[in-house]
Amino acid sequence: MAEEAANVVHLLKAQKETLIDILRADADFVVQCAHSRSLVSDRGYEKIQSCQVPSEKVQELLDQVILRGSKAAQGMLDLLKEKQMQETFPRLDFVKDLRVRTPSSVEESELQDPMPAKKTHHKGSGLVTEKQLMIVAKSLGSSWREIGRLALDIPTVTLEQIEEEKKTFSERVFAMLNYWRNQKREKATAAHLHSLLSQEILAVPLESIKCLLETD
Repeated sequence: MAEEAANVVHLLKAQKETLIDILRADADFVVQCAHSRSLVSDRGYEKIQSCQVPSEKVQELLDQVILRGSKAAQGMLDLLKEKQMQETFPRLDFVKDLRVRTPSSVEESELQDPMPAKKTHHKGSGLVTEKQLMIVAKSLGSSWREIGRLALDIPTVTLEQIEEEKKTFSERVFAMLNYWRNQKREKATAAHLHSLLSQEILAVPLESIKCLLETD
């Protein structure tokens, strides 16, 4: 049992970077849900709320859950598998397949399923293309600078430089999106960009970014 408990914590820790990337889209919602289930203490909750950047809030939340041990870690994994969380963060679908691996469970799985499982291809799982960026660039409104700062974490000085160098509106927005893609490199998937732009606070019409979830 002690080994299994350690594995629960290790499993959450191993997925930490991916979870931060996904949950930052609505960090406050995740924090509220975790606090309501007592996965973090009241003092810890206050510390999390003091973070200003969404990704930092999620990181602090996960760090505190991991430090509290196996019970909190298992509670966090169970929370992420709930229907409400899955609907809010579609990219969390992979969490439902996570299992704590112990020597006995490995042996059992090898006996029951000797053939390797086929990888599921999720929509938008590939790197975002220039064509997709151009389509999105033409559909974003005049609030593109706010989108760049709030959703894409692009420095104001970079946005100002883009505005000076590019003459037309669509060229500026495309340059901003392309800058994000170059910064994220292998993490710049179409689904990732869709998750960032679909945040309710940005008020970006979902119809205008649906191309990001079209089959590659």
